[in-house]
Order: sequence, then C-alpha cells, then structure tokens
Amino acid sequence: MKWQKQLLSKLKQRDGKKIALAIDTSTNQTNTLLIQNIVKLFGEVTPNALLVQADFKIRSITPIKEDKITYYTHGKSSYTEVLEWGEKEKIDTLFYITDVTGYFYDELQVNNEVFWLVPDEFVPKVPFGKAIRVA
Repeated sequence: MKWQKQLLSKLKQRDGKKIALAIDTSTNQTNTLLIQNIVKLFGEVTPNALLVQADFKIRSITPIKEDKITYYTHGKSSYTEVLEWGEKEKIDTLFYITDVTGYFYDELQVNNEVFWLVPDEFVPKVPFGKAIRVA
C-alpha cells in the first residue's frame, strides 16, 4: 500500500496543475488490472487530467475517464512523442506507466515534471524524473 499513498499524495500536491497520465501500450504483458486501477485513481483525484495511450507513437489523447485501453504486442516503445507533446501542451506533471525499456531522443529537452510509474518488481534507472514502483 505504500506506493498508493505516495501516488495519492503526489496527485493531491499538484491540485490545480495540468496533469497527464501516459500509458505505454507496446505490450500486453503488463498487469492490466493494476493499470485500470491507477487510471481510476487519477479519474477520481484529478478529473481534469488527460490520458495518453502510446507505444512508438501517440495512439490517443482523451479525458482521464476513458476506460478502454488498447494494448499491442510488438514491444516497441518510444517516449519522445509523448514527452514532446507534454512540453507543447504545457503539462506541469506527466505520470508515465511503463517498464522504462523504451527510448527517446538524447537531445530531447524535458522541462516538466515526470514520474515513471513502473508496474514491475524491477525498477531500472530512469533517464530523468523520478521512478515509483507500482507493483
């Protein structure tokens, strides 16, 4: 329960900020029930947040109440497009559910706050921002 309290606290601290939750949909080997519960938490605590579904490209951007998440099996993931979108849309805090095995352009300038929500026992080193294990 520790990560749930940590995530809830982070969301409450950012009340009134522009928040997005991105989901890496490049694989269906993730705990989909866990991801649904995280989306539900965001919907209850930050109803104005946006839900971004992406793998090697952005597949959809919808209000957080979106409950249909489509997963793919190719395993290819790039964070570049989502991170660039976040900068362009002036997202204050981006939460990204991923195993952190995707890639992004090294030259990419990320100025917004990023939390990597890792749904796995193993949490790799994140390129920037802060990792939170949600497994």
